[in-house]
Amino acid sequence: MQPFELPEFYMPYPARLNPHLDGAREHSKAWAREMEMLEGSNIWDERTFDSHDYALLCAYTHPEAPGPQLDLVTDWYVWVFFFDDHFLETYKRSQDTAGAKEYLERLREFMPVHPVSTPPEPGNPVERGLADLWRRTIPARSTDWRLRFAESTKNLLEESQWELSNISEGRTPNPIEYIEMRRKVGGAPWSANLVEHAVGAEVPAEIAGTRPMRVLKDTFSDGVHLRNDLFSYQRETEDEGELANGVLVFERFLGYDAQRAANTVNDLLTSRLQQFENTALTELAPLFAEHGLGPLEQTNTLRYVKGLQDWQSGGHEWHMRSSRYMNGGSGGSPAAGRLRSGPTGLGSSAARISLPSGTPGPRRFKSHIHVPHQAVGPVRLPEFYMPFATRLSPHLDAARRNSLVWTREMGMLDSLPGVPGFRIWDEHKLESFDLALCAAAIDPDASGPGLDLSTGWLTWGTYADDYFPAVFGRTRDMAGAKVFNERLSAFMPVDSTTVPVPLNPVERGLADLWLRTAFPMSASARRQFRRSVQDMTESWLWELANHIQNRIPDPVDYVEMRRKTFGSDLTMSLSRLAHGWRVPAEIYQTRPMRGLDNTAADFACLANDIFSYQKEIQFEGELNNGVLVVQTFLGCDQRQAVDVVNELMTSRVLQFEHIVAIELPTLFDNFQLDLKTREILNGYVKELQNWMAGVLRWHVESRRYVESELRYLPSAERPFDGPTGLGTSAARIGSFRGHKARVPVVRR
Repeated sequence: MQPFELPEFYMPYPARLNPHLDGAREHSKAWAREMEMLEGSNIWDERTFDSHDYALLCAYTHPEAPGPQLDLVTDWYVWVFFFDDHFLETYKRSQDTAGAKEYLERLREFMPVHPVSTPPEPGNPVERGLADLWRRTIPARSTDWRLRFAESTKNLLEESQWELSNISEGRTPNPIEYIEMRRKVGGAPWSANLVEHAVGAEVPAEIAGTRPMRVLKDTFSDGVHLRNDLFSYQRETEDEGELANGVLVFERFLGYDAQRAANTVNDLLTSRLQQFENTALTELAPLFAEHGLGPLEQTNTLRYVKGLQDWQSGGHEWHMRSSRYMNGGSGGSPAAGRLRSGPTGLGSSAARISLPSGTPGPRRFKSHIHVPHQAVGPVRLPEFYMPFATRLSPHLDAARRNSLVWTREMGMLDSLPGVPGFRIWDEHKLESFDLALCAAAIDPDASGPGLDLSTGWLTWGTYADDYFPAVFGRTRDMAGAKVFNERLSAFMPVDSTTVPVPLNPVERGLADLWLRTAFPMSASARRQFRRSVQDMTESWLWELANHIQNRIPDPVDYVEMRRKTFGSDLTMSLSRLAHGWRVPAEIYQTRPMRGLDNTAADFACLANDIFSYQKEIQFEGELNNGVLVVQTFLGCDQRQAVDVVNELMTSRVLQFEHIVAIELPTLFDNFQLDLKTREILNGYVKELQNWMAGVLRWHVESRRYVESELRYLPSAERPFDGPTGLGTSAARIGSFRGHKARVPVVRR
């Protein structure tokens, strides 16, 4: 019996079938036999191969590919599925971690981006197939594509160790970790690169790394993987002992039964597909204009996007037909009735798929119909899991005094330029925030000048975050916001100290902090530091775009962008750069180190969302808040959403501890790091612990989120126009959005 009925899927694109299917079937079987994947492999036999029908998958996912291209792409999919089954039988079942590591590292030798020598002699069907496919594929592709494809193939292969480790430890990942890692081990980013090859249109290099293109690939990947989780749940949990399955993750994290967890996974799948559509419709045209792409580049990009859509619908059709998966109709669901009564031929899946809840858009519209400024009252704070203690810098009182002087000198306590009578902050507000306390808690060992600088960055980031919506939010002025954001880069020069004349306190404060912070760094470090500041300020445009659409963000997009809106990348960058050349740069890009950064960032971001909920939802009409995102996605009340967010925070701290205890020592040994480098990285772990604990302590002790302070107006604040009094904050220019607590800290 199936453990649950398949839910009703959202699929707006009809599946189409490539006319070269029969040729691809014949070719792929001959190729698999030549690579020794059938007879004698102990993985597949001919009957198994035929029943899986990978040629049908590729004929559905690449309906317009010419015959030779379809043959090549089909061979790639035969290889990747064989690898998956070979790795399962050889290493997952036996839990041979050491053997798996050696096996995966050797596969790198068969993927040279610039072939200069003959690869080693293949020793098994996986190596033999990879060597053959690489030779047949890369000559037709650019260096940029080769690099992207090599990276995605490497992730697909090597991150399989993550799945193996979880099985060995009996550990089910938390939802955020799962989505992040599933993209790597699931292979859909790899499939997205093959889409470029199949349609014969590469994404222009100048936009390949931009947010819109990254979101299109990530939402495509999440859609593919979450759908696969639904169809493969029974095989993976009952036969393979797999723990990396989205349905199982939701079962264990939310305490749901299998059916409810499957429905929730399908809701997330729907949300990701609709995020794909929103990005394609609202962000591509501005992206083309911003980068000055010509007709050919635009056409190639759109062909790629269409190829991703074809893959999504074709992949669904194949899952409904392949013997590899649980696809015995949809049980007693309405979709099952349509399956029995409607058409059943090839390409008929569109007649069997309904939109969520049977209507064209209740979930889509639900994200757009939130009524701002609802009276929600103070949040009942949950019991937070925080195993790390805090200390305060002895220079705290001096930092408080110096911060007040600096903030006044930068003009942050004055009326806005050109707007007499309206100010963002006054001295009372600044003192109630007590940003020096945050700096003193997250960097207790800072020197006096170092703590002043840390407090300055905290103050600047918080003021800029309040200033931005006050000036651009009420009027939905995206054009003005982009000009404002672009000007900020001019106050962060890499090779000189020349900056424009500041026009407002944000520019003045940034110019001062940049000069004091960046120029003791090397030029390359300054570039990295500058990029981290730009990531934070550019993310405010994403928040503004959500307000323009009155759109509560998709849960996955929210978590990933929240790290930037909170300034987390800036914080981590500053701490890493303080270690200089003593730690190889590649170490910080490893999965354990990125995991430390992301888990710490998510804890702090989500903590802020709980503490700031009343401030943002009731007083500011905010949409970008994690508690509200959970409320909307799960359809639960505020208290339940707070509990879910707190569970996410707890799971991220537990993952942080797991990385420190299990993954970091292995990383040290794998890279053969010397004692000094290990001490530095262990010190970095301590800094992140201080950061998490310090951020939580500041939220508890600061008056920034206390209701009496939320009702306080700066002494000289006057609305531009309209009514005054309780309930009229929406009419004032500074009331539009939430003010997140920033925590960028400059290490000594």
